[in-house]
Amino acid sequence: MSTTNQHIRLVETYAAHNYHPLEIVLTGGEGAWVTDVDGKRYLDALAGYSALNFGHRHPRLVARAHQQLDQLTLTSRAFHSDQLGPFARDLATLTGKDMILPMNTGAEAVETAVKVARRWGYDVKGIPADQATIVTMAGNFHGRTTTVVSFSTDDIARRSYGPYTPGFRVVPYGDLEALDQAIDQHTAAVLLEPIQGEGGVLIPPAGYLSGVRDLCTRHEVLMIADEVQSGLARTGRTFACDHEDVVPDIYVMGKALGGGILPVSAIAADHYVMDVITPGSHGSTFGGNPLAAAVGHEVVQMLLTDEWNSRARALGDHMTPRLEALREHGVLEVRVRGAWAGLDIDRHLMTGYELCHRMAGHGVLAKDAHDSTIRLAPPLVATTDDIDVMVDAIEKSLRA
Repeated sequence: MSTTNQHIRLVETYAAHNYHPLEIVLTGGEGAWVTDVDGKRYLDALAGYSALNFGHRHPRLVARAHQQLDQLTLTSRAFHSDQLGPFARDLATLTGKDMILPMNTGAEAVETAVKVARRWGYDVKGIPADQATIVTMAGNFHGRTTTVVSFSTDDIARRSYGPYTPGFRVVPYGDLEALDQAIDQHTAAVLLEPIQGEGGVLIPPAGYLSGVRDLCTRHEVLMIADEVQSGLARTGRTFACDHEDVVPDIYVMGKALGGGILPVSAIAADHYVMDVITPGSHGSTFGGNPLAAAVGHEVVQMLLTDEWNSRARALGDHMTPRLEALREHGVLEVRVRGAWAGLDIDRHLMTGYELCHRMAGHGVLAKDAHDSTIRLAPPLVATTDDIDVMVDAIEKSLRA
């Protein structure tokens, strides 16, 4: 039995089958490229669902992690550490908000935003007890906790996990009229992804985010932007909301905030929102730990310049015309925002999973989204030559 098959069999035997990965076993990574146990190299065009915006083992981030590993890794928030303050200060500066609340995973950060919004609705807006609602969008993906799947419209993610958490209303993504009708005196917040990543990199109509901001302001409702996948330079701006100069009341961040090294997430908001959180009302043993804060702080320092946004824009400018040319080979729709793209494939030609399988044969790793869509999120350290390798692999796979 090959080394690859041995590893796959171990996973299939001892790990729950909650994923359907390609039959590739990775053992190394550097920059935009990874290597499997047989020594074959692949371009990583998924980048850990945007967790690897800075590539695999970015030297600056690895060095900072090593430095902190030799000093202090965990205290819990029962005590102060010398790493959390600078991280919180500079992340607040990056977001333009007064304060942050650190957590670990993106789903935890979404849950934190939901809790903060509900408490704000009761303590500040004056919604009667236990009657607060939050409006969400069809096609959303905010994580896999019980609360989050309660307002998912994906049957695979939601089925057989009831009873579901109440207090959510779902409206069509991109429909401002439906959103306006769903908001009432009991609405505490509107939660949305500025771009729906899991949905296939779905970009809303121009003016939609501005319209959501206006509705939230008019109805005294918090706007929560889940920028876990779309934020931190992925789209060519610090946040996807920046493309419409929209500032939400709460930013939700994760994935790339950990530099591809460990899970780091946070929400950011101003005092009028965040001051509802008091000692004991929310917490996390690992949230804001010294190692996470050190790595997160280094990520923020990197993002305070325009270097990474510029890289994303340049990659997007290079890939767009090449991806558009794939319409001649069975691609029906192309959506690109910065270094993030979604391709809808003619389902009569092949499924998205089959296309990803074929691309792997040409040395490029990507991920399908639903039946006939693939998403592309190369690390921002990728070169234009790397992008050409990616598009060439797609074209060869479609031609086959």
